Amino acid sequence: MNPEKVIFGFFIVLALTLNFGFFVGEISNPDHHHVYELFAVVVVNIIATILKFGDRTQMGAVLLATSLVAVLQLLAATLVWVFAVHIFETGLTPVVVASIVSLSGGAMLANVVSVVLLTIETVMLRR
Repeated sequence: MNPEKVIFGFFIVLALTLNFGFFVGEISNPDHHHVYELFAVVVVNIIATILKFGDRTQMGAVLLATSLVAVLQLLAATLVWVFAVHIFETGLTPVVVASIVSLSGGAMLANVVSVVLLTIETVMLRR
């Protein structure tokens, strides 16, 4: 067993599951989407992205691209949250929360693609 592959797979799957946990709930209800959960999703996705930089295969390039998309959307969701709460001080209105959750959903879709690609790559490995 390759410990590097285990850590790599762990962070990819953890990124997906954390993002799913943040995404699930009523889309416009701020009580269903916690700021610390979004923070954890962003951190884990950034770690997963950093781990993907070492792979020089075509599959590695696609995995990196999906991870960059997820990070970009999660950072956009974080910016929407920060602007709404701290800069414009409008608070977490249903429209703002729906925007944040929608961006998180796009990132979750990118995470699903990463996990599917990782599964395909694992199945295709020959011993």
